[in-house]
Amino acid sequence: MNSKIHTRIPKLSLGCGQMVQYGFVILSLGLLFSWVMWSYTFGDRKGDGPLPRPLLQLHSPRSDELTDTTPKLNNPKVSPSSAINDPGFSADEWDRMLKLVHWGEPDRQITSAKMSTSPDHSAFVINDLKGRYYLGDQLHVTIVAKDFTKTPKSYGGDFFQAKVYSDKLKASVFGEVLDHQNGTYSARFTLPWAGLASVAVRLIHSSEAVQVLRRHRSAYPDRVYFHGFYVGEDPQGGRVEERVVCNIKWEGVVLGSDQKDCCCEYQDANSGLTWQCLKPPTLPCSALVYHSIGGYANHMTPLEKVLMDSQHVNRWLKGDSRLIRVMASKSIIGVRESCKPGLPTPVPSGFYMDNVWTSFMCAARHFAADDTTQCLKDRHIYIMGDSTSRQWFDFLIQAVPTLNRMNLHSSDQVGPLLAVDVHNNIAMHFRSHGLPLRCAKAPVASLHYMSNEIDNMAGGPHTVIVFNMWAHFTNFPLSYYAYRVLRVRRAVVSLLRRAPETKVIIKSANTGYKDIYSSDWFSMQLDRILREAFHGVGVYILDVWQMTACHYNTEDIHPAPMIIQSEIDILLSFICPK
Repeated sequence: MNSKIHTRIPKLSLGCGQMVQYGFVILSLGLLFSWVMWSYTFGDRKGDGPLPRPLLQLHSPRSDELTDTTPKLNNPKVSPSSAINDPGFSADEWDRMLKLVHWGEPDRQITSAKMSTSPDHSAFVINDLKGRYYLGDQLHVTIVAKDFTKTPKSYGGDFFQAKVYSDKLKASVFGEVLDHQNGTYSARFTLPWAGLASVAVRLIHSSEAVQVLRRHRSAYPDRVYFHGFYVGEDPQGGRVEERVVCNIKWEGVVLGSDQKDCCCEYQDANSGLTWQCLKPPTLPCSALVYHSIGGYANHMTPLEKVLMDSQHVNRWLKGDSRLIRVMASKSIIGVRESCKPGLPTPVPSGFYMDNVWTSFMCAARHFAADDTTQCLKDRHIYIMGDSTSRQWFDFLIQAVPTLNRMNLHSSDQVGPLLAVDVHNNIAMHFRSHGLPLRCAKAPVASLHYMSNEIDNMAGGPHTVIVFNMWAHFTNFPLSYYAYRVLRVRRAVVSLLRRAPETKVIIKSANTGYKDIYSSDWFSMQLDRILREAFHGVGVYILDVWQMTACHYNTEDIHPAPMIIQSEIDILLSFICPK
């Protein structure tokens, strides 16, 4: 991890205007909060507060789950109040988040992969299957988890996803899973189309694999690391570039050196965030110019590798293959109210029919090219986040023929990117959420913290802000992610106070990751924290989790164009409601 490169580059003179603004203004804000780090080893739990469960996989928490050692996230400079009045997380808010993300766990020491949940031996059955159902009826399914010895499990914590689907109709709907904490699970579905349908259930991770994910996030939060590139001159005037390991500065994250003066630190005065790099061999800390992904450190034991291999992860279960017959009815399914801020995300949030998503969240509509142009007319759209939100930027350029992308000679992964339609007065921007970012080599000066970008916006009725943040945070402690969310929420609340007509839209996490570094299990927990943090703030939350989890396409962290089209339809329905 501590690889360094020392090369000579032809001499190049840089003027002051070309120099990257190295580092961030150093202002010691102190740590706004501290709490117990979570650690887990099979059969040995130490100092563990309530731990995460997946979004929409529910259970009843035990009464002893909240203790005096439960971590607190608190902003001591503000008093607890509602989110709109207090941009900081109160202790009650953080406790509520921990309850929302609690997850079940094994009740014994795991010594063999045979003790884990087997996708080949676990099964599901439709409860009390009727000869016919009607639109809007509920369907209930029971899932029974068994291990590799065919023994029924006696504890919960498996990560299942379920859907009802029709290959012929290209239709599907997401199901809600309830963990009974005894090895059985219930899945509930709303039947939203007339015709035949089938049930499908898959095991994303066994409860034993979830403990692997939990342990590695706690013990190795720096298993994804980055490189910083320092550029300067040697005594002979030749150009020198030196590469070192970098990462966030947070409890548990180390750069491979215990020396007191090991590192260069770059603190942002506004956000209080600090980025750190090992000191380069010869160049000063002020010579940091470029950033990139460094690599991935694998600390899995032989048993953990088995629990995370392809025979255990993301496998469809064998189960009840009986067809479900759904008849038409006069009942209206879902809500048809106008798309507005603060709407909850129902389960299901919608369904696919012939590859087109119908939303149950609000009266979303489908936009042709002319409709899209008209909706975006006289608007400035700022899209921030990761590559999954950049997909929206790219898609809209294709959807609006008069929207032309400008060549800013910047990195696609980092930005800034810009597209304009002068005739219709449309300007669309993209920029990443800043460090940490797994990207190819890019200028550090282009990596802006998203909370700072929002703080610097005037907002107003013609401004639309769209953002997401999750994919690049999955390996870090929940506490770090929560702090990042806190800073963004503070910026959004301030923006809506000074410009309440600004539209702020949050794109949820989507499915696609299944490995030790970026599992969907990690993603769901971050998504849960983000949603709870912005509850009551006056923003739109666009759910794409269910849209990506139930589609027939092979899951990809970058969803297929037909899925993006449905996501954009909801986005535009938020911007231009009926």
